[in-house]
Amino acid sequence: MLDVVSNCPIEEVMRVLSGRWPTLLLYYLKDGAKRFSELRRDNPTISHRILTLELRKLERAGVVVRTAHTGFPLHVEYSLSDAGRRLVPLIDALGDWWSDAAPINQATSA
Repeated sequence: MLDVVSNCPIEEVMRVLSGRWPTLLLYYLKDGAKRFSELRRDNPTISHRILTLELRKLERAGVVVRTAHTGFPLHVEYSLSDAGRRLVPLIDALGDWWSDAAPINQATSA
């Protein structure tokens, strides 16, 4: 989705949250700040490059906050911003919806 095709706010939300990783990253950050390596452990199939790109995208959107702590080695943590925390109930609701649709899910995967 490179071009905006409507004035619908849902389109902008989908630009930020679309794909495999953004909602998973928000899910893993909902319990508190995590370091880059912890997010890699939570999502072992994500590459270093893609994790970096997705975190930057979420940071630009104002959903994730990157905090660099001084010292050696550099200690960087990622956490949800206020806007990111407001997304958590929506993500939880999507998970609940999918769980409740289990008979439908099983029928379509067969």
